[in-house]
Amino acid sequence: MKAHHFPYDLIFKQPAGTSRGTLYEKRSWFVILEEDGKIGLGECGVFKGLSCDDRNDYEAKLSKTLRSIEAEAFHLSTLEDWPSIALGVEMALRDLEHGGNMVIFNNDFRLGDSIPINGLIWMGERDDMLKQIEEKISAGFDCVKLKIGAIDFEDEIYLLKHIRREYTARDIEIRVDANGAFTPKMALEKLKRLSAYQLHSIEQPIIAGQWDHMAKLCEKSPLDIALDEELIGIHYIEEKKKLLDTIKPKYIILKPSLLGTFSSCDEWCELATDRGIGWWATSALESNIGLNAIAQWTAEKKVKRPQGLGTGGLYTNNIPSPLKVLRGHLRHDPSEKWDLQLVHGVK
Repeated sequence: MKAHHFPYDLIFKQPAGTSRGTLYEKRSWFVILEEDGKIGLGECGVFKGLSCDDRNDYEAKLSKTLRSIEAEAFHLSTLEDWPSIALGVEMALRDLEHGGNMVIFNNDFRLGDSIPINGLIWMGERDDMLKQIEEKISAGFDCVKLKIGAIDFEDEIYLLKHIRREYTARDIEIRVDANGAFTPKMALEKLKRLSAYQLHSIEQPIIAGQWDHMAKLCEKSPLDIALDEELIGIHYIEEKKKLLDTIKPKYIILKPSLLGTFSSCDEWCELATDRGIGWWATSALESNIGLNAIAQWTAEKKVKRPQGLGTGGLYTNNIPSPLKVLRGHLRHDPSEKWDLQLVHGVK
């Protein structure tokens, strides 16, 4: 087997605002495995400033991993501390096993079944966010997710009030994501104000790692809390159990590129379900290569709750694919083909 990798900078069509700053581009690393005339592709979706494996020796570790694959001396368990590399390599190996046809999990998603998704509203000026909201609802989304925590809180309240004047909770489900923007001291007060607008949930209201504070919030909050960044860096099953049993969230958010292999995400799903905790999957700004793999894994779960898989249209230079968003659903159009010339052309 031959193994290659190369970096690819995805360029946002419009600056993407979060409470951690504004994103203009996002680097991924593509993995290419070749054997017996077949090619398997994977994406290592390291997220700068967020992934636990965002390290200066990242490329060196990726290169060493691929050399071990060529030497037939590789096992995924050696990459527990490198979740994005583990996932990218797993994608490529699974693709190769299925004949190199961009099949990671062979299920009905590839045949046209769709996955419900939320419409993502990036932070920006109030009027810009209002325009995004109207565009998503007009496009057929019945679930929208607002990034909050960077602009004035009263402006964010205004946006929620605007939606609820026009649409009831039955019409439009609203999720908000604070990315840890609130302080523990002020969080409960803000959650109480947000709850007046019949929100579905809030993701990560305070910075991860404050388990006691988060547990108290989950106990007292009138608004359901979902853990996101809190899961990053938690690799072993006993750690996962301890986190869920300590904090007792209503939901957890699974970002495979930040959590490691698909089997690790399966483990999170099982542990959450056993405890009556809901979950949904989201992409972590991967290209269509990573998004395709995550969508196929999600489809294995027969999900009904909207997922966070609507990121394929964010970039000017994404890999052309059969993935389409139509009326709040992500679909794989069987009549369209992948254009992998850019990826296959790199040796």
